Amino acid sequence: MTYFLFLVGLVGLFLGGEVLIRGAVGVARRFHVPPLIIGLTIVGFGTSTPELLVGLQAALAGAPALAIGNVIGSNIANILLILGASAVIAAVPLPLPTMQRDFTVMIGATLTLWLMLAGGTVTRFEGLILLAALAVYLWQCLRNAAGSEPPTLEEEPRPLWQSLAMALGGLIILMVGARLLVDSSTEIARAFGVSEAVIGLTIVAIGTSLPELATAVIAALRGHSEIAVGNILGSNVFNILGILGVTATVTPIPVEPRFVGLDMGLALLAALAMLGFAALTGKVARAGGGVLLAAYAAYIGVMGAG
Repeated sequence: MTYFLFLVGLVGLFLGGEVLIRGAVGVARRFHVPPLIIGLTIVGFGTSTPELLVGLQAALAGAPALAIGNVIGSNIANILLILGASAVIAAVPLPLPTMQRDFTVMIGATLTLWLMLAGGTVTRFEGLILLAALAVYLWQCLRNAAGSEPPTLEEEPRPLWQSLAMALGGLIILMVGARLLVDSSTEIARAFGVSEAVIGLTIVAIGTSLPELATAVIAALRGHSEIAVGNILGSNVFNILGILGVTATVTPIPVEPRFVGLDMGLALLAALAMLGFAALTGKVARAGGGVLLAAYAAYIGVMGAG
């Protein structure tokens, strides 16, 4: 029964995230928000809703390692797995001049998180600092959007009320899926003697990243690379500043020492690798996508061996 509930939770996260994204993008289009800004904010933050709900559920349920592991693991998966998979389908452009601010915020947030984790506990005050940084970043994104050209729409957007209803319905499905995923994965981890940290870094992280994966792959197939890239950058920023910010503000999060080593190191290296592709070639080609996927497979192998 536990495994069935785990699968139901994963499916709920995927379906709920997809419905939420479609509704949120419909709202954004009604207000003529450009695709990159949609990816950075509405889609990027929307697809991180599973991580937010899982993080809160895990922290309140007394499983803080699951909450932190989910955030770090999701950020690693977003770049190595999701960007890698998208690039294998079609080369993903990374125009550094238009995304320099977003790369700076993502890498800065990653370094800040590493320092906070090294302290042994993410406190309520640190959570408030993260949320304040998120508010500033969001304000900057929206301010830039105000001076942008409206997007070209391929089809007539759905009515605003319908988009709002879809977003709300997707959020409800996500909430149920997150609760099922946390409860069942914790039981599975304890039954097999696997630490909650490893479960959070791998199974739960991949599960909560399914909306990002679905969005990025669909965007790559349809030629909307700016939404795919914005989704990854926005999601990684929100995972740290928003999810850990909210979770730590609700309840301080104790940190397992293992997170300060390989896991945070790889999260930073993945962010720097994405920046390197943008600075050196301006894109991630199919070969680069294959390298990212191979690096993620190696990481999962190390987690399994541990």
